[in-house]
Amino acid sequence: MNSSKHTELANHAWSVADLLRGDYKQSDYGKVILPFTVLRRLECVLEPTRDKVAETVQRFEGQDIDTDHFLRRASGHSFYNTSDLTLKKIVGDPQSAERNLQIYVSSFSANAREVLDKYEFAQQIKRLDDADLLYKVIGKFTDLDLRPEIVPNHNMGYIFEELIRRFAEQSNETAGEHFTPREVIKLMVNLLIEPDGDALTIPGVVRTVMDPACGTGGMLSAAEEFIRKHNPEATVEVYGQELNPESWAICRSDLMIKGQDPENIAFGNSFSDPGHGREKFDFLLANPPFGVEWKKVKEAVEYEHKHLGEAGRFAAGLPRINDGSLLFLQHMISMMKPVDTKGGGGSRVAIVFNGSPLFTGAAGSGESEIRRWILENDWLEGIVALPDQLFYNTGISTYFWILTNRKSPDHKGKVILLDARDQFQKMRKSLGDKRKELSKQHIAEITRLYAEAVQVAADPEHPQHAKVKVFDNKAFGYQRITVERPLKLRFEVTEETLTALAAAKPVQKLADAEAFVGAVRTLLGSSWTTKSDALVALKDAVVAAGLLWPSGAPFAKAVREVVGVRDPEGEVQKIKGESEPDAELRDYENVPLGEDVEEYLKREVLPHVPDAWIDHTKAKIGYELPVTRHFYSYEPPRPLTEIDAELKALEAEIQVLLGEVTK
Repeated sequence: MNSSKHTELANHAWSVADLLRGDYKQSDYGKVILPFTVLRRLECVLEPTRDKVAETVQRFEGQDIDTDHFLRRASGHSFYNTSDLTLKKIVGDPQSAERNLQIYVSSFSANAREVLDKYEFAQQIKRLDDADLLYKVIGKFTDLDLRPEIVPNHNMGYIFEELIRRFAEQSNETAGEHFTPREVIKLMVNLLIEPDGDALTIPGVVRTVMDPACGTGGMLSAAEEFIRKHNPEATVEVYGQELNPESWAICRSDLMIKGQDPENIAFGNSFSDPGHGREKFDFLLANPPFGVEWKKVKEAVEYEHKHLGEAGRFAAGLPRINDGSLLFLQHMISMMKPVDTKGGGGSRVAIVFNGSPLFTGAAGSGESEIRRWILENDWLEGIVALPDQLFYNTGISTYFWILTNRKSPDHKGKVILLDARDQFQKMRKSLGDKRKELSKQHIAEITRLYAEAVQVAADPEHPQHAKVKVFDNKAFGYQRITVERPLKLRFEVTEETLTALAAAKPVQKLADAEAFVGAVRTLLGSSWTTKSDALVALKDAVVAAGLLWPSGAPFAKAVREVVGVRDPEGEVQKIKGESEPDAELRDYENVPLGEDVEEYLKREVLPHVPDAWIDHTKAKIGYELPVTRHFYSYEPPRPLTEIDAELKALEAEIQVLLGEVTK
């Protein structure tokens, strides 16, 4: 079937929009067109075995047994319908159309009925009937020939995806939740599966594909298409999970329409209720929501993190509550196939992220620990920086992360960074925030460049050398060291000192607090260069007033805090013979992993602050992936003479314009 036939059939289904106009908003057209397309396809698929299903129903009538298995076998599919009604029969009786259509839908097997329920199909039937549109809509779909011999499963997938695309474009405000741009999916699938191209041509090959945030299933369809293009005889099993009920219904419908098992698409939250348990997959890919908080599943996620450890999915760490992106990645990594002793098995993973997971979180944070876990296990193969304004619901920059637990020998211990931010063309018409798109040439160029990345990065003469960099895993790690400087004080009694002394809790607890402060007041205007001299003077003043000097370290510390004043030339304070660090002068430095921190201190810090030292007890290891920083190219500002000349030219132009206005 050629593309023009796909478009013709999609146009026929979408022509129902002409009937809906006025009674439905444009963004709601899909709520009618998509489930009716599913219904018509299911009817056409089941038509050849209708009589066999009817005979099976009659054979078991009145018997108290579960007939589901027998009815599936009779229909030859994973679903069936036990009614003798058809859309053609229903449209022939307009007065009973609503009742008969409801009966017809309720006669489907539970898995097909569940899909239509998620579309809220019963409500749409009622709404159409109230608007006197139901029999007209049914009539449109009875003319749509979707028999498998006319429209094979693979081609039906194209038609349904075209309808999904139109539905997404009609509701741009939520398009990003339902639909990832097709060309972005194409590139992602290329980068994910292309390295396995040779293995896919093996006769009888079986590959499983998983998307834990599958939306309407576009990525799963593209992955299946890619594999079948390499090997039409390959067995491709797709799996997914989706939280949005309408998107879940669309994805499940797509699988039913194309002959895949709809049970492979789970409904629910991938974090708190993973739908595929401990199953492992060959390929995993996802475009999870950017920056979405995981507060609703916090209890379940934290329980798994604390109590299941490495037996769970989130042992490496938890990101901040307002962005669950890295939870998705950990979830996907948990579903990778292990590599066997002969080097077989293993999986590849591709995910779309915004910039946050690259660097958010300091050393020791959940995000940093997750990045550390990934890099120390040598799973990160590469990151591709994409142009901004590629997606419908956001204009921000995005990145593909590609991971695998079976890197090729030349990739082991290394990470590819590819800058594809300039690979785009402007769209003739914007769709929401999407103003740029990838052409076939861009997709081919990025795919080729990624495949040859190690060679391109090693060849300074290559025309694309500046766009590709390859780093050792450790290059992204750093040691976060705490640099301390000594606390230096001089000591004095001022009005501010007395006010602070009166407010100090250890002083307020004294029975004669007011008298104590009064005794110290006799030293107003006095100052000392050492703590011992200050304390002696203070004690003498208090004793002279007939009071006792309170004992205890907390009191002595409180007094020092109020009479001590920071002074670069002051006395260095000591604790058990060691210099006391000044919290206000504390600084942090990120030292590349593997570099001697003491050598770093001598070279970078001591020339500026000779009395600094490192508190080794506070050192932490961190990882970040500053992709764009590695591709930054400094452009010097224009010469001042050039800018000055341009300003003078503009001033002259303004003067001419003003002269014309005043004539």
